[in-house]
Amino acid sequence: MNLSLKKIASILNTEEIGNTNNLEIDNISIDSRSLQNNEKTLFFALVGTNNDAHIYLKDLIDKGVRNFVVTHIPDGLKAKANFLIVKNTLEALQHIAAHYRSLFSFPIIGVTGSNGKTIVKEWLNFLLSPDYNIIRSPKSYNSQVGVPLSVLAINEKHNLGIFEAGISTVSEMEKLEKIIQPTIGILTNIGSAHDEGFKNLEEKVKEKMLLFQQSKVLIYQKSKLVDNCLSYLSEHIPPSGARGLFSWSFTDTTATVFVSKKEHTHDHTLIEYTYKGNISTLKIPFVDDASVENVITCLSVLLYFEYDAKTIQNRIELLYPIEMRLKVKKGNNNCSLIDDSYSSDFQSLKIALDFLESQKQHQKKTVVLSDIFQSGLSNEILYSKVAELIVSNNISRFIGIGETISTLKTKLPNAIFFKDTNEFLLHLEQLHFENETILIKGARSFQFEEIVAAFAEKTHETVLEINLNAISYNFNFFKSKLKPATKMMAMVKAFGYGSGGFEIAKLLEHHKVDYLGVAFADEGISLKTAGIKLPIMVLNPENTSFPAIIQHQLEPEIYSLKGLNAFLKIAEQKKLKDFPIHIKLDTGMHRLGFEANTIDDLIATLKGNSTVKVQSVLSHLATSDDLQHKDFVEYQINLFEKLSSKLMNELAITPIRHILNTSGISNFPEAQYDMVRLGIGLYGVSNDSEEQKYLENVGTLKSIISQIRTIQSGESVGYGRRFMANRESKIATIPIGYADGIARSWGNGVGFVTIKNKKASILGSVCMDMLMVDVTEIECKEGDAVVIFGESPTVTYMAEQLKTIPYEILTSISQRVKRVFYRE
Repeated sequence: MNLSLKKIASILNTEEIGNTNNLEIDNISIDSRSLQNNEKTLFFALVGTNNDAHIYLKDLIDKGVRNFVVTHIPDGLKAKANFLIVKNTLEALQHIAAHYRSLFSFPIIGVTGSNGKTIVKEWLNFLLSPDYNIIRSPKSYNSQVGVPLSVLAINEKHNLGIFEAGISTVSEMEKLEKIIQPTIGILTNIGSAHDEGFKNLEEKVKEKMLLFQQSKVLIYQKSKLVDNCLSYLSEHIPPSGARGLFSWSFTDTTATVFVSKKEHTHDHTLIEYTYKGNISTLKIPFVDDASVENVITCLSVLLYFEYDAKTIQNRIELLYPIEMRLKVKKGNNNCSLIDDSYSSDFQSLKIALDFLESQKQHQKKTVVLSDIFQSGLSNEILYSKVAELIVSNNISRFIGIGETISTLKTKLPNAIFFKDTNEFLLHLEQLHFENETILIKGARSFQFEEIVAAFAEKTHETVLEINLNAISYNFNFFKSKLKPATKMMAMVKAFGYGSGGFEIAKLLEHHKVDYLGVAFADEGISLKTAGIKLPIMVLNPENTSFPAIIQHQLEPEIYSLKGLNAFLKIAEQKKLKDFPIHIKLDTGMHRLGFEANTIDDLIATLKGNSTVKVQSVLSHLATSDDLQHKDFVEYQINLFEKLSSKLMNELAITPIRHILNTSGISNFPEAQYDMVRLGIGLYGVSNDSEEQKYLENVGTLKSIISQIRTIQSGESVGYGRRFMANRESKIATIPIGYADGIARSWGNGVGFVTIKNKKASILGSVCMDMLMVDVTEIECKEGDAVVIFGESPTVTYMAEQLKTIPYEILTSISQRVKRVFYRE
């Protein structure tokens, strides 16, 4: 996007502060943390439920950003930058995007639905790209913020757009429609996603239909529900011109495309369809129903664009599974990998570089990048912009693979280039990758998955996938319950509740959490050594760990006079001054902490001592998750108020006070004090069944089917012959067992795994490294994915069946299970 600041001010009809003349804007930003912010950036200070970007303006000005869209100018900044003042910065961003979209007249495809939006968008990009220069939403940028940012990437060389629109409640789609202004509409599968934001399914479909108010044609799967909602759309929101309907169906012969046959084999699906009276066949390289439906939607688009049957078959048989996630994996030689090996376009490169910065585990950052396609820019301009991104993101080493990316040789003199992936792999050992975070990003034709495989640490095929988007969502969900001034400590003890300590700590640091909490010093030392700069409180420090705590600038929780005196002795020896400590009070948990009868001794010990500073005073609630014990919680809170106030008054200090854990945040908001401690809720678990509905699942434990065998009635499975078949049965062996953290008591028919969205009961005893399941009624094969826990079964369900708590399930997953972190 290239617009002058003066023009943007005119579009917004807003007051201008500063010098807005002759300033060209070529970058729109909403993320104060992005290293891509520069003097040509226009930063929109968005205000949300959980955050107000105005507080970051001073830092941005210090980093060289000079142009802002704001609702007000923070004190002391008026003379330091240029400001456009608006009532609502999000609406201003959307308004600019809508205006910018109106400057282009080429066809725009707008995609919405519950499931399949991103896949259909990416497949259409692949299918149509030989004939069009396409601009599309990067990744899943389909929100109230993502859509305008996507549209603002259009340039004059594009001649087709594909944008997806996602909503979670009413009154959202009309805003997105004004930005996308689709000429061609696509409605994908309607499912249960975001049901909580609507009265019923019909209301949700009607809201989604608002995207197509001005579309010339709507492509969709015919159904009674959708047809009823189409009538509503026609009656209440007449289009500017006649709208065509292009439908497809498995059952309704009146559909534009009628699919009369669907036959599955082990690796593809063959369909027969009728269009304009002609019967054709199509071989689809997928067997699952969701993929087949998404392909038929793409087929309908190709037919609407008047492609012939031969071209359609040739292109569709080349379709591939879409990886919609940026994954963080462990690599060889202490490297960490960010796997984005299936896409290479300029907009998604910017997103990937921001992700690299937020998840870097080493100071050295490396980028491996293929040729970039469909940018709409000349190679000279495109790779000049790529060079600017590489420099601004402080990339330590850049490796380009492909014919056109070698244009960067003159712009990045220290970069290394290879003509193709094979040549790079031949030189892999000589490149000596070690102790670095590596972003691997390439167009599918370059087969960068081979590079990922060469880099990746070899582990067994059971993995715990950690959804970083879900952690961000859960963090913001609980943050929205807090008063504006209340701080947040996030607990990352026990290896992040089994999910991975550093990666989650890095994400939380990116979200500007106030404190991290760990159980023992070695956990905190690992985080500090890896580069985490946030203050870290050690909850259960041993006296022998105090020197290491001081060395690594950790902050100990002090819970006894013995511990305090031991720490003070070391602090005096090291001549420390105002070293932060945290005083733990026992108000009824009776685990750790100063009791009421020791407070006077505590005060006497601390009074006049300048080696330490009481950074916070805390206590722990015993029953915050059980409202039957509400009286006891209130007793604890009252005692905490009394004891902490006495400390503050007699020592003349104003420390941070905190007593609430995850359940306390929800159940006792009046006791937020200065800070709260978010633990298991961050990882998507709540003891409140109603609250659980609003949290997102973070961890999914996955494996594969190693082998399938058929046994006869009377034969047994596993140690001790604890399962005896009473019929011919198909048994699948899964490479995960109690050494990986699966309780033995989860076997013998108590538990199940999920295969192909169906339950498979665990047969016999769980072994050390394997378990066996019944797949008699499930169409599956060796190598198919298996979900051990995640959406089904949930860790909460497993805990209930095993008569334990979700904490134990999560923290039991052993370190030999590889953690894979991803962002949608």
